[in-house]
Amino acid sequence: MLRSLAPQNSLANAIHDRLAGVAEVFTQQLTSDLPAVNELCRHVEKYRGKMMRPMLVLASGAAAGGVSSLGRPHLVLAAVVEMIHMATLVHDDVLDEAEVRRGGRTVNSLQGNEAAVMLGDYLISKAFHLCSTIDDPSLNQMLGRVTNTLCEGELLQLAHRGDAALLEGTYFEIVRRKTAVLTGGCCAIGARLSGADAERQLAMQSFGEDLGIAFQIQDDVLDLMGEVGVVGKTVGRDIAKGKLTLPVVIHLASCSPVERAHALAEFARADGSALRDAVVASGSIAQAHKRADAIVERAKRRLTGVAEGEALDLLLAMADATVTRPA
Repeated sequence: MLRSLAPQNSLANAIHDRLAGVAEVFTQQLTSDLPAVNELCRHVEKYRGKMMRPMLVLASGAAAGGVSSLGRPHLVLAAVVEMIHMATLVHDDVLDEAEVRRGGRTVNSLQGNEAAVMLGDYLISKAFHLCSTIDDPSLNQMLGRVTNTLCEGELLQLAHRGDAALLEGTYFEIVRRKTAVLTGGCCAIGARLSGADAERQLAMQSFGEDLGIAFQIQDDVLDLMGEVGVVGKTVGRDIAKGKLTLPVVIHLASCSPVERAHALAEFARADGSALRDAVVASGSIAQAHKRADAIVERAKRRLTGVAEGEALDLLLAMADATVTRPA
């Protein structure tokens, strides 16, 4: 992904090489003396995918202190945030009753919900154990706040499941908590490990949170419009599980009373095909993309303190990729 974003960027190549070190730390931390646990951990390693969050840790560190500042603490924390992210994916698949992830079977579809829930818990436990090896309690506290907020976001979403009156503001609060705080935390941690001051850390955190929000909007669109073979995971689960996402929220707020009644009936029946056609026809997909584009532009403005050069170019390219990715 990095090399395709910035093929002539030597920093992208350097970070790409360091991701191998992140993967090594990840694998070592998840090694168990129990074959059954190892089997599940090896399966879930396939979830790593684009490794956007580790890339944000490393790219933000390089933006704050140069590539020479990227030491083992960056690799360790990059592995930590990926473990946390993958734990949320395993748990999400249970909540959504999803069967496909990264083009393969989900843990819950292979081993059942009990194993999937325990594996997600195991990943979280391992993540905080690994973080403690850096010997900086404040990092554990920082990630503790992040994971607390992630759980709050999921609980808020569950509280509004089936809520056809969901407001756009509530949608964005759900997304900020359940997705964006982790990407924001990745950027803040990367900058902090490279010696950035509090103001720079906050700017990088805000940049990362904006990326997370735009990323989730694109995810929502892909769940509504995408195909399993392209997206690589089960699609159509948002409507099936009664979750209103931004394109549907925009559609319900802008359509006529008659159209709204039809849309609500389709939502109640979990008729994703009919609702998708109505959302597309009303221009709500385009409006969701427009909002995501605006958030990405806001994210880019957060980087005014980053000097021109390869680090800035890479962060800008990563921002653009959040809304152009096909999966």
